[in-house]
Amino acid sequence: MIAENNYPILEFDDNKTAKLNPTAFADRSFDTDRMIITFFPEVMDKLKAEEKITLERTVAGENPLEVYRFLDADILITLGFVGCPACAGNLDLFNAMGITKVIFCGGGGVLDKNIEVGQLLVVDGAIRDEGFSYHYIEPSRYIYTDPEVTEKIVGYLEKNSVSYIRGLTWTTDAIFRETADRVEHRKKEGAKIVEMEQSGCIAVAKFRGFDYGALIYGGDDVSSEEWSDRSWRSRKGIRYDLVLLCKKLVEII
Repeated sequence: MIAENNYPILEFDDNKTAKLNPTAFADRSFDTDRMIITFFPEVMDKLKAEEKITLERTVAGENPLEVYRFLDADILITLGFVGCPACAGNLDLFNAMGITKVIFCGGGGVLDKNIEVGQLLVVDGAIRDEGFSYHYIEPSRYIYTDPEVTEKIVGYLEKNSVSYIRGLTWTTDAIFRETADRVEHRKKEGAKIVEMEQSGCIAVAKFRGFDYGALIYGGDDVSSEEWSDRSWRSRKGIRYDLVLLCKKLVEII
């Protein structure tokens, strides 16, 4: 049933069935339920060059999805698309194809310059400053990851002495509208990193009922007076190690 509102984005409909459902595109299921979604293309290239992954399937469409499999584990890995509609929409499709255990790894802009490049954030939840998630989960300011999944991630990091922080992200649709006032406001309400996918991915996982966790590493700095790239995309060692860490994590959630 739809809840009417003056603003269309707030008119949440709790009907589980839509006119077009991801099952219409899921012609066959994967034979594993575990997947890593990464935003590091150079890591994918390295894994291919090292013959650690092989192409499992190309999901056809206007923007084809290449899904790879690790040769030493029943774990899939794919490059995420930028933004909730693309990334979280594909996540919904992957779930329809049998994926029920997902770890996301990407980078984001820090809202505190004291968060160093490469510092890992375990995502507890997100501020919903986008539109996609409102079609999956009723309106709220925040959306949270499953505490049980998050605690398993934290437990592994603690046991293996991996440095991390945890907290909220700020998910926005508009990379060019991260104004000084908005950055400060989101920081005050607890966000540590800004990115473009988490609230949507968390919403899909909640709506469909599968396990999802995310690690975001500190990238560029949007907290200072002038934006700083901090050469975050060149930290290839950090990014490669993060993907291999997620490979361990997706086996335990």
